[in-house]
Amino acid sequence: MAKQQGTAQTTLRDALVVSGIGVHSGKPATMTLNPADADTGIVFQRVDASGVSTVSIRATIEHLHATESCTTIGKMGLSVATIEHLLATFSGLGVDNVIVEIDGSEVPMMDGSAAAFVSLLDGTEIVSVGAPRRFIKVLKPVRVDQGSSFAELLPFDGRRFEIDIEFDSTLIGRQGFVVDLTPHNFRRDLARARTFGFLKDVEFYMSRGLALGSSLENTVVLGDDRVLNPEGLRFTDEFVRHKTLDAVGDLALAGAPILGAYRSYRGGHRLNARMVEALLADSDAWTFVGDFAESRRQPVRAEIPVRLSAAAFGPDKS
Repeated sequence: MAKQQGTAQTTLRDALVVSGIGVHSGKPATMTLNPADADTGIVFQRVDASGVSTVSIRATIEHLHATESCTTIGKMGLSVATIEHLLATFSGLGVDNVIVEIDGSEVPMMDGSAAAFVSLLDGTEIVSVGAPRRFIKVLKPVRVDQGSSFAELLPFDGRRFEIDIEFDSTLIGRQGFVVDLTPHNFRRDLARARTFGFLKDVEFYMSRGLALGSSLENTVVLGDDRVLNPEGLRFTDEFVRHKTLDAVGDLALAGAPILGAYRSYRGGHRLNARMVEALLADSDAWTFVGDFAESRRQPVRAEIPVRLSAAAFGPDKS
């Protein structure tokens, strides 16, 4: 089993390959996860049929393209969608530097959770690249309100997620989940939680060109009074655990692990992304910690726009 390497930056020892279907596009895609040097971060490379790279997109907030139903990054007219579960896996297991080559526009959905990506990484070792890891330390509370929803980041000596959801459905209702993010807790508490949706919403999604690859194999589907998946739920509170998994992936768009407590109520991809934007836009609310943090602070923050485009914050149906 792969091990996290303390406070040193990490990468994968070997390249890993995985294929699957995009939940929204319904199209197949193959990804190769390649080892990368220190300070590379998580970079997605769109490749053509011959394997030649057409564009490289670093998974950071300035490249956010859309948050409707999934998290999508883009650059130069090309994008990669549904990156949140893969980003959550890297963040949860402590992997800092990977180049993800992908021959399609959407990360494979696998079973709707991060479990397959965890198993994939367990096929190699997470190794140090000989450079210190930097963290973004929250110095003061930052809050974002969005209608009846809100999110906030608070100073905390660790990586805590406190997620509450509330749906007008007796199958979900209100659920809350709190976890201190470590590789062990990520594996045990979050990785297997699957995405979910309501059968009544299928027509809406498909009319917008979404959920074309959705099935009972990769989505927990809710009818009026029951879960339609024959195997049922993996956790009694699988819904809020999956929302927590999404939050871990979305907050990775900060470009470094966030030391703080993240709280949200009725959140989703849009709210998570707005939280990252709000934190990084307030220079008094955070600082880098790490051996070379202060020397990197100003140049890195200069890459972050004060406000993202409206397209990135379209309706969130997640």
